[in-house]
Amino acid sequence: MTRTGEGRGGVPSGIDPTRPSSSRVYDAILGGKDNYSADRGLRDALAEVTPEPGALAKDNRAFLQRVTRYLAGTVGIDQFLDCGSGLPTLENTHEVAQRVNSDAAVVYVDNDPTAIVHGRALLVENDSTHFVAADITDPDRLLAERAVARSLEWSRPIGLFLFSTLHHIADEDGPQELMARYIDALPAGSYVGISHFCRPEDAEAARLADLMEEAYLGAMGSGWFRSREEIERYFGGLELLAPGLVPVATWWPDGPGVPVNAFHRLLIGGVARKP
Repeated sequence: MTRTGEGRGGVPSGIDPTRPSSSRVYDAILGGKDNYSADRGLRDALAEVTPEPGALAKDNRAFLQRVTRYLAGTVGIDQFLDCGSGLPTLENTHEVAQRVNSDAAVVYVDNDPTAIVHGRALLVENDSTHFVAADITDPDRLLAERAVARSLEWSRPIGLFLFSTLHHIADEDGPQELMARYIDALPAGSYVGISHFCRPEDAEAARLADLMEEAYLGAMGSGWFRSREEIERYFGGLELLAPGLVPVATWWPDGPGVPVNAFHRLLIGGVARKP
């Protein structure tokens, strides 16, 4: 892949540089180099309608790291399935988990061609971490993948992550039913972490949500902002941990509350346990 200066060396097979992808847009927002002009175009469009598009991406990344650290350290989870993991960046799930427990096993799943190339390259020398090229909207096929079925012990608790992925799945594709299938497959004592674009009830935040959703849908055809009630249904049958389903910047199980503005309320998340 030619990074920000595409045109030198061509484009790898399977990558359409003329259409933004969620993984590459996220990379562009975070200031990464593994993106094309179409991805940066959406980043710039978001910057025109929101005060700081990078803030939500950074909030999401920090949330993933705190959740991983909490589950690996405080709870003792030592195996993770990170669905829709995107492009690798600083402090990835396996790095955080394996810093706490060097034996922790991590399986990343994504079907974005760019994420696949870079994810596999990153993990060449890490025997406890694997990257699976699969579609997260087909749980049965994904869970049957060799690396998923054999690298994780399905008789013991697992940490399942879907961070900033479900808002790219349309209502007609059944994100709630999709989550129910994943949850049903998890062993008792497992944990599920989710973050999702939210349309809050207050007018200021709802207006920002509408503008961002319009930009996402216009550029890449996905990126839906849903209500808190809709997002909470994705945790069906699970026990939400304190502080519950909240703006991800405020998710600190044992820490003080963090003040947030209307913009930060556009991305909420939570962690729940399967009884």
